Amino acid sequence: MADPPRPWTLHGSERGPDLLICRARFDTLENPRNGRVLRRTVLETPDWVNVVALTPERRLVVVRQFRFGTGAVTMEIPGGVIDPDEDSREAARRELREETGYTSERWSYLGCVEPNPAFHNNLCHHWLAEGAVRTHELKLDPGEDICVDTVALDEARAAVAAGEMRHSLVVTALARVIDLRSHP
Repeated sequence: MADPPRPWTLHGSERGPDLLICRARFDTLENPRNGRVLRRTVLETPDWVNVVALTPERRLVVVRQFRFGTGAVTMEIPGGVIDPDEDSREAARRELREETGYTSERWSYLGCVEPNPAFHNNLCHHWLAEGAVRTHELKLDPGEDICVDTVALDEARAAVAAGEMRHSLVVTALARVIDLRSHP
């Protein structure tokens, strides 16, 4: 078996452009395996949060919205960027309330994932909100156009299986709450 990978030596970093949702950084690193010095792009991105919100009837709160990257309307769970002055739990509560109008008193932390460690430096924190009820009007950002709905957990599982719900961060959060394997 080959030697395990080792950390690369950082020779320097150069700030790149501010891209609104992240900032580019260009790192010059040395590959310890062959000594080659390479320039690599890192997107400095704030941490994110998403929420698996279940109503008292155990229905999943979902949002449908247009996504610029894919040019399509998606079905997802609520989530967003953690603001500099808040922790992930506060952000989860805020995002759920703003995007869906739902609130909850029962919160559980489900852990975090690295959205794409190849070039992002952030985490996405997953939260479970149980007993979520609609208590507020939506408070959308100017760049949001969201439709809120609830679906049965079997419908969510079927949507994942059919590729209708395929946002990787949504799927990883859901997998921590429900069994996403297809059932006959």
